[in-house]
Amino acid sequence: MRILVTGGAGFIGSALVRRIVSHTPHEALVFDKLTYAGNLSSLAPVAKHPRFRFVRGDICDPRMVGEALAQFRPHWVMNLAAESHVDRSIDAPAAFIQTNVAGVGVMLQACLDYWRGLNGDEKRAFRFHHVSTDEVFGSLGAEGAFREDTPYEPSSPYSASKAASDHLVRAWRRTYGLPTVVTNCSNNYGPYHFPEKLIPLTIINALERAPLPVYGRGENVRDWLFVEDHAEALLTVVGEGRVGESYNIGGRCERRNLEVVEAICDLVDELAPERRGGARRDLIAFVADRPGHDLRYAIDPSKIEAETGWRPRHDFAAGLRATVKWYVDNREWWAPIRSGAYRGERLGALAG
Repeated sequence: MRILVTGGAGFIGSALVRRIVSHTPHEALVFDKLTYAGNLSSLAPVAKHPRFRFVRGDICDPRMVGEALAQFRPHWVMNLAAESHVDRSIDAPAAFIQTNVAGVGVMLQACLDYWRGLNGDEKRAFRFHHVSTDEVFGSLGAEGAFREDTPYEPSSPYSASKAASDHLVRAWRRTYGLPTVVTNCSNNYGPYHFPEKLIPLTIINALERAPLPVYGRGENVRDWLFVEDHAEALLTVVGEGRVGESYNIGGRCERRNLEVVEAICDLVDELAPERRGGARRDLIAFVADRPGHDLRYAIDPSKIEAETGWRPRHDFAAGLRATVKWYVDNREWWAPIRSGAYRGERLGALAG
């Protein structure tokens, strides 16, 4: 198959592309604008492979999208291009509406035009796979988990923009017949993660002995999914999922934020010991909570498990250890980001 991956230089997108090239016979075209979170270094392991291609492009530009489709002629389009950080969406929601809503509208119309021009097996094989988030469902109480039929109740500009894009994808399926599938995943973690999110930010701050900010009292719960497991699930769904369906992808690994930060502290102490200073847990600093911070997310992945047999391969302890070790061993990847694109400053605090 020829697979066009939008956002393929981002965290999840690059993991998907590395898996396509290293674990399948398929061809991959990365279509990425290379905003602050897009990083070609994340694609370095496959960049010279003959089944890998890259085009710098914006999903909001119909001409660029149309040209990529016409030239590459993909069997599958996997849309991972998105603005994705909740805190940034609080500070600057317009970019999230533009990319996550208007950009998805452009992608859907371009793919509809392209699909209508296909014939026979190519037309039957075509899929538009939209990759979304569990945050569209809002906040859970102490019990239960998000299912595919859970009503949408987004809390942040980010999650609202992703909810809107999910609805657009379903509308293009129902109105025009475009063969689509949607996945909603829980919080990802792993190597090559831009250091504005909780786990990579905590690892790098701990390595540099900077304060480790924890929102509120650290009681918020997230369901964690190792990014390589997610990449495998995405390829499973686009190849085996039923057209018009949505699939929740989760790791069955719920943890309180404070537990995650403390586990990272202990791993950094073990994997990057220093004579100076005390335990990294001493760096934990509780800060004002995020506005509208959802209390708990949890995914019920029973549908994808039952229909495809997919299961996550990494438990949280093993995945987190591998992640911390990667950041310890790959300072050359994150140090330029830390010195330029993002220095670890607080975002989304609504100061004043």
